[in-house]
Amino acid sequence: MSTPPVEFPVTWAPRRTRIVLLPVCVLLVVLFAVLAVLLPENWQLNDRIMMIASGVLFAAVGLMLARPRVSADADGVTVVNFVRSRRLAWAEIVRVNLRQGDPWATLDLADGTALAAVGIQPGVGKAQAIANARALRDLVEHHAAHHTGA
Repeated sequence: MSTPPVEFPVTWAPRRTRIVLLPVCVLLVVLFAVLAVLLPENWQLNDRIMMIASGVLFAAVGLMLARPRVSADADGVTVVNFVRSRRLAWAEIVRVNLRQGDPWATLDLADGTALAAVGIQPGVGKAQAIANARALRDLVEHHAAHHTGA
């Protein structure tokens, strides 16, 4: 049995997006909390609480946008998108696609459906996204060859 094309575990994620969003989320919570404290005296407590809650809500959206990733290990792939995540065995993945103009990679699945893999997206680095999609494709092909006995 040959070794896979990359060492496990491996994770692909738009790192620059996370590097920007995570500090912005912290800043939003701090900024809205400071604003809540500095509001004029005629603002009531519930107004101040809502100001802080707004900062937390905006930060939560930012964290949701920073969530996407695709992780692979010896048993399969975990796709984490904005809201949902899904664990796939290698045999469930038929093909990895990243066509010109696509916002992210998609996985064609054995059940005839497709799954967005938002963690591999050219919007934050086209060359890196292509390399990541190829690495995942190579892993899928490697496991398909071993599954079929080729």
